[in-house]
Amino acid sequence: MMWSAFLATWRAMLTDKGALTLLFVGGVLYSFFYPLPYSKEIVQRVPVAVVDQDRSAMSRQLTRFAMAHPSLQVVAVTPELPVAQDLLWSNRVMGVLIIPEGLQTDVLAGRAAHAQVAGNGLYLMLNKAALNGLAEVVGTVSAGIELKRLGAATPSAIQAGQQRSPIDFEAVPLFNVTEGYGAYVVPGVATLIVQQTLLIGMTMLFGTWYQRKSFPLAGQRTASGYLGMLLAFASVAFLNCCYFFGFVFWFQDYPRGGNFGGLLLLLVLFALALAAFGMLLGMVFRTRERGTQLMISTSMPILFLAGLTWPVSSMPVVLQWLRWLLPSTAGIQGFIALNQLGASLYEIRHEMAGLLGLLIACLALGWWRWRRMELPVVDLNKG
Repeated sequence: MMWSAFLATWRAMLTDKGALTLLFVGGVLYSFFYPLPYSKEIVQRVPVAVVDQDRSAMSRQLTRFAMAHPSLQVVAVTPELPVAQDLLWSNRVMGVLIIPEGLQTDVLAGRAAHAQVAGNGLYLMLNKAALNGLAEVVGTVSAGIELKRLGAATPSAIQAGQQRSPIDFEAVPLFNVTEGYGAYVVPGVATLIVQQTLLIGMTMLFGTWYQRKSFPLAGQRTASGYLGMLLAFASVAFLNCCYFFGFVFWFQDYPRGGNFGGLLLLLVLFALALAAFGMLLGMVFRTRERGTQLMISTSMPILFLAGLTWPVSSMPVVLQWLRWLLPSTAGIQGFIALNQLGASLYEIRHEMAGLLGLLIACLALGWWRWRRMELPVVDLNKG
C-alpha cells in the first residue's frame, strides 16, 4: 500500500502541468536566473567624481590614484562642489572625493589635513564600493607621505616601512573568498526556493483534489498511504536539494564545505520535515490558487525570519521562537553551515533538533487531519 501510494502520488505530480512546472522546472529556472545579477560578485568601475579645490601636486596625485583604482571610474574632476552634488543627486556618480583648499600646505607644514568622501546611500553595494575605494586612495597617498618622512629619519626604506607598520596585517576571507554578495545570499535563498516551490506545488495539488473531489489513492486513507505520499513529496525535495547543492553550487562556483555525510543526513531530515509540513498545509486549502497566493506573499518574510539577511537578535522575542515552526529556518542555517562553513553535525545540533521536532509535530497533526479529510477516494491509476 505504501509503495502504491508513493507511485500514485508521483503520477499525480507528473500529470499535473502546473505542479510539474513548479516542482521540477521552477527550480531549474531559478537556479540560473536568480544568481545571474550577482555573477560578477565584486562591484567594479563605480562612477565617482573628484572635487579638487586645492589644485596642487598632491591633489593631482590623489586624482591619479582614484583613476587607477580597480573599483572606481572617475567621470568628473571639478573645483566646484555644487557640480559634484548635482552629479551625486542625479545618480550619475555614486561617490565624491572632496580635496579642500590648502591640503598640500597643511601636509608640508606637518599639520593635520583632511579630505572628505561622500556616497549615495540608495545603492548599498555601489555606495560601499565607492566609499571604500576613495578611502583606500586617501589612505595609500597618506601612507606614502608618512613613509617619505620616516625615510628621511632612518637609514633605509626597509626600516622606514617596518616603523610605518611594525605588525603586518593581512585579511584573508575564510569562506566567502570573493566577499561577493552572490556567494553570501544565493546558498541560503536556494533552500527557500526548494521549500516555496514544493509547498506551492503541494497546495496546488491538494486544492485540485478538493475541487475535483478526487484523490490519487485507491482504498482507505491508511497510515501506509499517508507515509507513501509523504515519501513521494520528500523525494522531490531531496532531488531538488541535491540539484542545488550538488550541481548549481559547483556550476556557480560558490563555496562548498567538506561534510558530505552530514549534508546527506540533514537533506533527508529537511526533506521529510518539509514534506510533512506541506501535506499538513495542503490539507487546509480547498482551492488550487490559495496556496500559491499565500506562499508568494510570505516568501520575503520567511527569508528574513531565517536570520540570513536580518539578525535574529533584532527580531521580537516572539518571532525568534515562532520562526522555528518553518522548515526553512533550520534548513537555511544548517545547510549554510555544512555547505559553506564545513561544520560538523554537533555544531548544527540545534538545527537538527528543530527539524526533528517539526517533523514529529507535523506527522502527528497531519495524520490526525488525514483521517478526517472529507474527500471521496478515487483510484486515478485506472484512468
